[in-house]
Amino acid sequence: MEYRTLGRSGCAVSHLCLGTMTFGAETDEKGSFAQLDRFLEAGGTLVDTADVYSAGVSEQIVGAWFADRPQDLTERVVLATKGRFPMTQSPNGDGLSTRHLTRALDASLARLGVDAVDLYQVHAFDPWTPLDETLRTLDGFIRAGKIRYYGLSNFTGWQLTKAVHLARALNLAEPITLQPQYSLLVREIEWEIVPAAQDAGLGLLPWSPLGGGWLSGKYRRDERPSGATRLGDNPARGMEAYDRRSTERTWDVIEAVQQIAEQREVPMAQVALAWLAARPAVTSVILGARTLEQLETNLGSAALTLTAEETTALDTASDLHATDYPYGEMGVQQRGRRLAGG
Repeated sequence: MEYRTLGRSGCAVSHLCLGTMTFGAETDEKGSFAQLDRFLEAGGTLVDTADVYSAGVSEQIVGAWFADRPQDLTERVVLATKGRFPMTQSPNGDGLSTRHLTRALDASLARLGVDAVDLYQVHAFDPWTPLDETLRTLDGFIRAGKIRYYGLSNFTGWQLTKAVHLARALNLAEPITLQPQYSLLVREIEWEIVPAAQDAGLGLLPWSPLGGGWLSGKYRRDERPSGATRLGDNPARGMEAYDRRSTERTWDVIEAVQQIAEQREVPMAQVALAWLAARPAVTSVILGARTLEQLETNLGSAALTLTAEETTALDTASDLHATDYPYGEMGVQQRGRRLAGG
């Protein structure tokens, strides 16, 4: 396991993170405990959850795991959670207002059974709450000792840039991480969001690194999913819905991943994860697994380093082929122009 700092902070974390969205939904408490134990045994340190995961049950399971272990795991684990979305139906039960975030954080701390979390992330941008209100609230959490750092999730480039510069202008603590969707199938964030994060010194914590299971090789062209998979029960599920994601580019990427996996004699998931872990600004890749066997496979990516040729092959297969402006060839040329004599 490799260790990297959370953005510009001095806090070191494993370059693979255990995501707990399945806890309490697809994975029961016993299976969740087994995943947490194996993750620590493999050298993992960063555990990521959220209040809305299984309506609070995920946080409760993580808290029960802390309480069930005789040693002080809070020293070894860097604990992250998130708040923003509703847990109850009320006019103030959502968003990034001081009122909602204060109640959300207190409830998360109670479920986790801890006095503070290491990283508190706002789960998405809130267009209704003034950004300075949110930033002052997060800064206050740090001053009160309830959180040690804060991060952003699902923010666009302009939103994270505005947050960073407003925090600086107000002399408040700045965010240190961004949690975006990112994988070989979802590279659009490289156009604006990754450069914005690099400029601000934010570390990326990519979620859905296997594209909802697509990059593990479990789906086939012209064969709608069935059986015990994420899309088997509901092929139209979410962002990774079969009809939405079954494109020529997707199958080109899957074929490229499969070729490298076969040559290396490793699972396809490990190739996709190794590619993502090596991308610029990535601090830790969030692994989400339903079973201990899936987690074991994903952890194996820590030992895999792709060659320059393999990385190029994956880059080429997953290239988004941006139109000329502003992200394509003509846009790059325009941005690189110099005045005559300059």
